[in-house]
Amino acid sequence: MEKNVAVGRRKASIARVFISKGNGAITVNGKEHKEYFPVVYLQHKVEAPFAHSGLGASYDVKVNVNGGGVKGQAEAVAMGISRAILLVSPDSKPVLKKERLLTRDARVVERKKPGLRKARKKEQFSKR
Repeated sequence: MEKNVAVGRRKASIARVFISKGNGAITVNGKEHKEYFPVVYLQHKVEAPFAHSGLGASYDVKVNVNGGGVKGQAEAVAMGISRAILLVSPDSKPVLKKERLLTRDARVVERKKPGLRKARKKEQFSKR
């Protein structure tokens, strides 16, 4: 059985995706993806690459994801699945690219600076 491996990243999350012929099951960290991501819009994010490429029930996906929060993990999984689909079906690249599923979103939390409350928040200025 042929397995293709791809990696997706978002914020502090890293998802390793293994895709193989099957019946459309998506497993994330040993759980079914709807159990791992109980919020509906995150489930749609994870399922989006298959919905747009039209490969829905023909491949099984096994994902190992760690780091970050649930939203970052869901977006990392979606990117990893998109990259894995390209390995199996290169002709779906224009559709996935148009939906921005192949674009790495590099925005991360800005670091806290010394002397400030947060990254940019300062103490209130007092003139007198």
